[in-house]
Amino acid sequence: MKPLTLVMVDDHVNFRTRARDLLEGFGFVVIGEAGNGTEALRTVRTLRPDVVLLDIVLPELDGFAVCEQLAAERCESTIVLTSTRSASVYRRRLTTCSARGFIPKHELTGASLASMIERR
Repeated sequence: MKPLTLVMVDDHVNFRTRARDLLEGFGFVVIGEAGNGTEALRTVRTLRPDVVLLDIVLPELDGFAVCEQLAAERCESTIVLTSTRSASVYRRRLTTCSARGFIPKHELTGASLASMIERR
């Protein structure tokens, strides 16, 4: 099976660097990064990754808005939301958005992301 391609969207470069190392070490291939919502849309549309790891709190457009727009465009990427805040803060919005799921940043591992992607 070919490795899954991934785009990371987060406004903190340090987090993207740590997450890239972590996820590439697990076998994901990070093909792009974005630091805000507008850049995220452009990057995902251009690169068409298998997976988008999408921070909720972003400049310009938040992760929920990015997720909605990609869903409206029938984007085939699997979107997994992340945040430093707990899921309880976003409970209602998490249940109504089209993302596959949510992983708190402090719980992000290659295995946790792979497990989230495998859920259907």
